[in-house]
Amino acid sequence: MQKLLLALLFATIIGGMTNVPAATAAVPCEEMLKTVRAAQATAKLNDADKTKVADLEAKGIERCNADDDSRADTFFQDALSLMGK
Repeated sequence: MQKLLLALLFATIIGGMTNVPAATAAVPCEEMLKTVRAAQATAKLNDADKTKVADLEAKGIERCNADDDSRADTFFQDALSLMGK
């Protein structure tokens, strides 16, 4: 009986763990790019920050095109941070 309960407990734990990657999945980079572009439309940046945001956006697009959503999202998030979003 204890083995059956232990097996059920183990199966429950393993079954619950399969949902973890979905919960921590990266946002599609195309969606983050839309967010960055919308923020740029209203952001009031000096020339140096505009250059940094454009550079981060370009790097993000490059990673997005390479299907590296996680790294692309990092670049896009950095750009959003510079814009105060």
